[in-house]
Amino acid sequence: MFGLFKKKVQGETASFKISGMHCTSCSMNIDGELEDLPGVVSASTSYATATSKVTYDPKKVSKETLKKTIENLEYTAEEV
Repeated sequence: MFGLFKKKVQGETASFKISGMHCTSCSMNIDGELEDLPGVVSASTSYATATSKVTYDPKKVSKETLKKTIENLEYTAEEV
């Protein structure tokens, strides 16, 4: 309520343009895989805009690892 209990999210943000998604389940699949990585605070992938926004700790995970994780799911990811 009124933002009193919101946690301050620490970390950097990476954005990716994703191609190859067929439905909203694809975006949920990407989010799940990214959020399983150590150092990823949150992932939000949109099927409608074909983008993924990831908040992460750069000391624990790299942008390259984020990109490779998406590509290992057989999607194409390009940092924007």
